[in-house]
Amino acid sequence: MRIILLGPPGSGKGTQAQLLVQRYDIVQLSTGEMLRAAVAAGTPVGLKAKEIMASGGLVPDEIVVGIISDRIDQPDARHGFILDGFPRTVPQAEALDELLKHKHLKLDAVIELRVNESALLNRVETRVAQMRERGEEVRVDDTPEVLSKRLASYRSQTEPLIHYYSERRKLSTIDGMMAIDEVTRAIHRQLLALGAVEPKTHARSAAKSAPAKTGAKKTKAAKKPATTAKKAAKSTKKAAKKTTKQAVKAAKKPAKRAAKKVVKKAAKKPAKKAVKKGAKKAAKKVTKRRAKR
Repeated sequence: MRIILLGPPGSGKGTQAQLLVQRYDIVQLSTGEMLRAAVAAGTPVGLKAKEIMASGGLVPDEIVVGIISDRIDQPDARHGFILDGFPRTVPQAEALDELLKHKHLKLDAVIELRVNESALLNRVETRVAQMRERGEEVRVDDTPEVLSKRLASYRSQTEPLIHYYSERRKLSTIDGMMAIDEVTRAIHRQLLALGAVEPKTHARSAAKSAPAKTGAKKTKAAKKPATTAKKAAKSTKKAAKKTTKQAVKAAKKPAKRAAKKVVKKAAKKPAKKAVKKGAKKAAKKVTKRRAKR
């Protein structure tokens, strides 16, 4: 799955990106992180970017696209990715299309999180006021003034992408003002409708993320394998018992026969002795009689 999340600052793109990463085993590709990693690794593209950044210049689109190209070739991106912070402009979107075409990859969806800018500004104002009341330090980039500038930049540079991807039938718009879990469900439904996610994968991942029920009764389907296994175990035990009995019986036979033979032999000895003794006595008597005559 290869998707892009669009939306102004504060629309919840980061939160939804993390949820998608966990659910579908894909990676989130942030251009800022990728640039830093390429510079640290000393790749040819990273070295070019380092030189430009050191001189205070903006990294040109072709270098950013080169870094993205290297990153999506890595093993952990084979299941798919979410692009975070890129493309920001129509020329970047065109360069990305060419890159994916060259790699024989397809962009599955572009999800736009549409929000009410006035509501976003009110949220920031409320949060800043509450932090000041508690005596907490307010970040310089988390003020209504900074947000107003970022929203203006989004409208002028990134908002044209909505029309660009809409023309290519890639765009799906979700109400980003809903609760986080409602937005998540809406995104998943849209991905299913677009065929970006297989129903089996969706069902499996939903089951994985769902809390396990405790103390629930077993269904007939769940009980059946257990009953069959129990019967099989009982049958095996019975067969083993029978085999053992037969083996013992078979082993007894020769022993019994041998014992009988010994007893018979032992019984014969006294009888033989008695006969011999009787014959000797009778012979002695006869000799005596003859001597008397």
